[in-house]
Amino acid sequence: MPSTYTTNGGIEKIATGEQSGSWGDTTNTNFDIIDRITNGVGSIALSGTSSNLQTSDGALSDGHYKALILTGSPSGTHTITVLPNDAQKIYFVNNTTSQSVIFDQGSGSNVTVPANTSDIIYCDGGGAAGAVVSLIDDVDLTGYMQSANNLSDVTNAATALTNLGLTATAAEINKLDGATVTTAEINYNDITTLGTSEASKTVTADANTVTTFAGGANGNSTSVSSSSNTTTLNCRLGNDFTTTLSEATTFDFTNPPASGRDFTFSLKIVQDSSGSGYSVTWPNSVKWTSGTAPSTTNTADAVDIFTFYTNDGGSNFYGFRVGRDMG
Repeated sequence: MPSTYTTNGGIEKIATGEQSGSWGDTTNTNFDIIDRITNGVGSIALSGTSSNLQTSDGALSDGHYKALILTGSPSGTHTITVLPNDAQKIYFVNNTTSQSVIFDQGSGSNVTVPANTSDIIYCDGGGAAGAVVSLIDDVDLTGYMQSANNLSDVTNAATALTNLGLTATAAEINKLDGATVTTAEINYNDITTLGTSEASKTVTADANTVTTFAGGANGNSTSVSSSSNTTTLNCRLGNDFTTTLSEATTFDFTNPPASGRDFTFSLKIVQDSSGSGYSVTWPNSVKWTSGTAPSTTNTADAVDIFTFYTNDGGSNFYGFRVGRDMG
């Protein structure tokens, strides 16, 4: 009787009396096919949008490989038809291309392996109705993962977060995306009592928006100077300013807080070392006791200190000289 071939691997079953003089070559080819079926890794270069994965009877072919490494440059979604359609196959697939690859064998189901992903598939060899199935998609991990404190429900972000014991939403967690804070910096927010300052912690207010400082509160002292006979005090820079007079100057108070917010700052004025007696002119918005602005000391290196207060967006600044000739 003549030789026949196995259905799935196309391995030649040498009949009695067949292959006279070539039995060894045929056997070696069969062993190579078996080796490829059990452990073979084949690189399949794809082009266009369709190709066949053929298993040939009695001859080495790409369809014999156990693992398929899909390479090349398909021009779009690429369909691989597994032939013959009555051969049962199991393939480990690694799609390294930039396109999705569809595996089919007949009119039954097929499997899509997206670009740059992997899958394990089997072909049922059902002939014209042959189907391809993903073994990974059909894996049920329910019995192997705890129902709580895990991300097993990867199809539902809200459930996954709940399983982890989180009450935050994904959007809230994503606010930390790109954050460079350290654990120590995050712990600055670990405050025992709201509204009371603590060493090396974030300052907070209590339910009444009151903040109590357990220690001193320090601010920056900003040095300013006159230019073209104008000295600008930018209220956004702090609550303490100092200037040494180098010419007669007019003060300009800029960027006070909005109306309804109080703002107080101090100003230290120092005469030059020559005692030039440079004059000082105040903004019209400054209101003084009895409507009269106090004079500055004109002697060398003399120091005068003033404070100013507003709560109407700078429409009115109330001025006070709190120190005179303090050199």
